[in-house]
Amino acid sequence: MDASIIDEIIVGLNRGEVVPYLGPGVLSLVGDGCALPASPEVLVSRLTAKTTVPHKIRHLLTAAAQFIENFKHRKTVAAAMTEAFKDGCAPSAFHVYLASLPNLPLLVHAWYDDLPQRAFANRSGWGMVQGVSQAEHYGTWVHYFRPDGSRIPHDVEVNADADGNGVHGQATAPDEAMGWKTWLYQPIGSVSPAANFLVSDSDYVEVLTEIDIQTPIPLPVQDIRKGRHFLFLGCRFSNQLERQFARQIMKRSSDRHWVVLPDQPTRNEQKFMDDYGIVRIASPLSDFTGILMGTRQAAA
Repeated sequence: MDASIIDEIIVGLNRGEVVPYLGPGVLSLVGDGCALPASPEVLVSRLTAKTTVPHKIRHLLTAAAQFIENFKHRKTVAAAMTEAFKDGCAPSAFHVYLASLPNLPLLVHAWYDDLPQRAFANRSGWGMVQGVSQAEHYGTWVHYFRPDGSRIPHDVEVNADADGNGVHGQATAPDEAMGWKTWLYQPIGSVSPAANFLVSDSDYVEVLTEIDIQTPIPLPVQDIRKGRHFLFLGCRFSNQLERQFARQIMKRSSDRHWVVLPDQPTRNEQKFMDDYGIVRIASPLSDFTGILMGTRQAAA
């Protein structure tokens, strides 16, 4: 592990210049006592355990969720997702470490558990913004929440197409949220506080139709990321969906980022990292986060 890279990341985190981007693999830091699904493969097995799904899509999360939505109703998908993530566990020491960073402006959490907000529970000056499904909240891309889980009302600017029909608009952040020191951005939703999930094919089609022009991404998040570096943890870039979300969320940021990836990247992953200036740190996640936390404790 390159000591100079570690030093650069630590300095950046302390100065608020590095944005952590957490994927499902971060749940591995919690320990064996946590039963939350820590990968799309485990999650889809939970969703299909009680529902018959065609074999060819049984192991594909978004396709399986779409099948259940089509033939069982959207409420069935939401209930199954809530069931999968309802048995929360205590946040890991690393979640707590991130919540302790005094100058952290933005934390991106791209999975459905609620451990980051649990870690932030004793901190002030923060709030959540979560992606929401068009199937349940048509015309609205995100919802804003206070630390206590209560939703903050906000206006949506609805644009018109060439025929004068209303189309999805950019969400205007509420004034209250503009005072947050730290933004917890959960682009695909979270089980808490309101069970918002982007998980089916149609959920992602709606978002990806607009994400190139950044409409689904909150304007304050777009502003915060400018010039900053992203640190990808517990993430893979193995499919187009993962790459598309990462690319659009870090758009117009700096040209230097990092990913902790102990396994050899696929050809598509390597090309993506090369194209967007993402430096691979070939270390087990637990080792890397242990160094970050140990350095912080030693400094304290």
